[in-house]
Amino acid sequence: MSYRPLEEFSKYWIFKRDDPKIDTDDLAAIRLLSEAKAANIWRDYISDGQIHPDHLTEQDWVKSDTALQAKLDWEKRWDSDRLELPEESLEHFSAWGEDTLVYFCCHNELVFELPWGVFKRSWKAFLFMDNGPILVGRKKKQAAQFYSNGWMHLLLRN
Repeated sequence: MSYRPLEEFSKYWIFKRDDPKIDTDDLAAIRLLSEAKAANIWRDYISDGQIHPDHLTEQDWVKSDTALQAKLDWEKRWDSDRLELPEESLEHFSAWGEDTLVYFCCHNELVFELPWGVFKRSWKAFLFMDNGPILVGRKKKQAAQFYSNGWMHLLLRN
């Protein structure tokens, strides 16, 4: 089995809050990967040597000198009434269609799968998990990493 019930996620409450409110159809499109599937996605898209963002090194593409494209502040937008991601991030991901499958990778056993359009509408809920998760698109080069200090790194995968 590739998925687990979203309700099994220990912080499921972040998806059930009224602020930010996630539409029922969007909530149904957020899939929690099984630990085995999450490990495969982590290995294939993030690192085959490290299991958590805190442990990534310069040998991992995320921390390589060539990956970093820009840094921007996501927290100001998150704290505001505006629902959209910061414009610079939307420009970075402009090649992604609404149906592009994305992975929000917290660590090697915790990965969410959802369409890009759903992530754009529900990103504020996901950023309750801001301790270094990495957003990647299936078969896409663009990526982002989110930090608890309110900064986001816009990245390009090798």
